[in-house]
Amino acid sequence: MKRLLSIELQKIWMNKASKILTLTYFILLSFIALIASIKFDVGPFKFHLAEMGIFNFPFIWHFNTYIAAWLKFFLAIVIVSMMANEYSYGTLKQNLIDGLSKKEFILSKFLTVVLFAFCSTIFVFVMSLILGLVFSSYNELDVILMDLDYLLAFFVKLTGFFSFCLFLGILVKRSAFALGFLLVWSIAEGIIKGILKFKIFPESNTDEYIMQFLPLESMSNLIIEPFSRLSVVKNIGTQIGIETDINYSVNYSAVLIVLIWTFLFIYFSYKLLKNKDL
Repeated sequence: MKRLLSIELQKIWMNKASKILTLTYFILLSFIALIASIKFDVGPFKFHLAEMGIFNFPFIWHFNTYIAAWLKFFLAIVIVSMMANEYSYGTLKQNLIDGLSKKEFILSKFLTVVLFAFCSTIFVFVMSLILGLVFSSYNELDVILMDLDYLLAFFVKLTGFFSFCLFLGILVKRSAFALGFLLVWSIAEGIIKGILKFKIFPESNTDEYIMQFLPLESMSNLIIEPFSRLSVVKNIGTQIGIETDINYSVNYSAVLIVLIWTFLFIYFSYKLLKNKDL
């Protein structure tokens, strides 16, 4: 496994665009810390994000994983390009000639996907821990350790999404078309969701039950938006008569669904590669 992973990392590092995108991704992740510096006063109105409690334990695990998940598209480009380059530069065929089996080739790609997701999770964990220790009003150990399952959800979400990108890269071969297919799939899920919600099941939650099984929607369900959890937002909602009853905890049924999709993406990636005429 170490040999397979080193081969893939060397390919990525030797590609200038992939190297820049990967570094940009982790640099942007670190910019989450700059949210703490957002502060301005307009007359009697004072706005300071850090004082609103977004860096309080355990809320910080929810907030930072949700924000960081939006940056996954940078690594998605790297993964899709990683497959496109295999076809463009003929390295896939050369690897197979050199004795690498198709199963080992897919495994090397999947290990890279898992490594990206794992490094991202560790990075977010360390950054969140530092920010929390600096800004949180609650630093008791039991409070710090609460809601760490958001990190598990973040890892599963990235692994599933990157596996989807890998599958599209093998299916389409060209990075631009693969990313376009990803966009089209996202729009299609949105259209299906709208039809189910407003046309077919307008008076029930059946649409949510059906949508939870689609790949991108299941990944989205892993980490629910955190903003309505803030006391400031809740108070404003109460004042204008809007009450929210949202379960913000990690949905483990969504975790299982995403893991199943991850397996299917890798399995069909292997099947596609196995049946392709290289």
